[in-house]
Amino acid sequence: MTKKIYVTRKIPEAGLKMLRDKGYELDINPKDRSLKEKELVSALKKKDYDAVLCLLTDQIGGKIFDSVLTAKIFANYAVGFNNINVEEAKKRGVTITNTPGALTDTVAEHTIALILSLTCRIVEGDSFTRKGKFKGWAPMHLLGMDLKGKTLGILGAGRIGSRVAHHAKNGFEMNIIYFDVKRNEEFEKEHNAKYFGTVDEVLKEADVVSVHVPLLDSTRHLINKERLAMMKKTAYLVNTSRGPVIDENALVEALKNGIIRGVALDVFENEPKLAKGLSKLNNVVITPHIASATEKARDEMAILAATNIIAFFEGKTPPNVVA
Repeated sequence: MTKKIYVTRKIPEAGLKMLRDKGYELDINPKDRSLKEKELVSALKKKDYDAVLCLLTDQIGGKIFDSVLTAKIFANYAVGFNNINVEEAKKRGVTITNTPGALTDTVAEHTIALILSLTCRIVEGDSFTRKGKFKGWAPMHLLGMDLKGKTLGILGAGRIGSRVAHHAKNGFEMNIIYFDVKRNEEFEKEHNAKYFGTVDEVLKEADVVSVHVPLLDSTRHLINKERLAMMKKTAYLVNTSRGPVIDENALVEALKNGIIRGVALDVFENEPKLAKGLSKLNNVVITPHIASATEKARDEMAILAATNIIAFFEGKTPPNVVA
C-alpha cells in the first residue's frame, strides 16, 4: 500500500522530490501560511496518513496526534522542536525527528552579520542617508565599536555557537567566553575560550552576547530584567535562537533606559508580533526569522526531513531522532 504523507506547508522541492521518487503520496497544504489547529486537525482526518512533515510554526500536541493515529512519525522541518509536545508523542509511540546541522553555517553567518550591523550602526546609517539627512562627513557622527580585542559571550556552545565563535575569533580577533549546561573542552581548545559556570558571569564580562540555546522551560526568559541589568552599558545582545529566551518587554525598557547599548533579533517572543515600542528604537536591528534563509540551507533541511521519513518507512532508525 502506498505510503501517504501530509506536508503542513510547502517546503523546497529537493525534499519533496525525494519522497515522490520513492512512490509516496504527498498532500501539501495549499495555503502559504501555517494552519490553525482546527484546520490542521481537519486536514489530517481526511486520509490515513503514515507520516506528517511539519514546521516549527505548527503547534503539535495530543489533539494533533489523535487526529491522525496512523502517522507514527512527525518529521519537523527545523532544528528546534519546542513546537512539538514530545511527551504526548512518546505516549502514543510517535517518532519525532528534526533537521540539525543543515543550517549551522548559515545561521552563524547571519549572527555575525547582525553583530556587524549593530556595532557598525549599519541600519541607522542606511536610514539616516535614505532620509536625506547626510550633509557630509562629521567626526562624531554614528560612532560604533571595533570588534578586535573585545569579548564575545556565547550562551550555548553547540554547533551554531561554535561556528559563531570561530568567525569572531579568527575573523575579528575577539576573545571568547561561554556558558553551557555542559562544559565543552573541545570548544575551549578550538577557540581559546574561557568557560564560566553561570550565565550571569558571561553577561557581566562580555561586550557582545550571542544566544544559541534551545527553548526549554529552563531557558524561557533566560535573559530577563535582572540579567539585562548585569550587562555592560556598552554591551550588545544578539539572538538567533528562539524568541521566548528573552523577556522582550524587559528588553525594550532596558534599551530605552540605556541599560545596554543595542540588540539584534531574528526571533521574537510572540512571533510574528513584536513587543510594543521595539521597532521604534534606533539601537535595534530586527530581521524576520531569516537566519537560515539561504537556498542551500533550506534545501538541505528539506533533504534531511525527507531522509528521516524514508528511513522510518524502510524500517531503519531515522538519522535525526529526538524522541
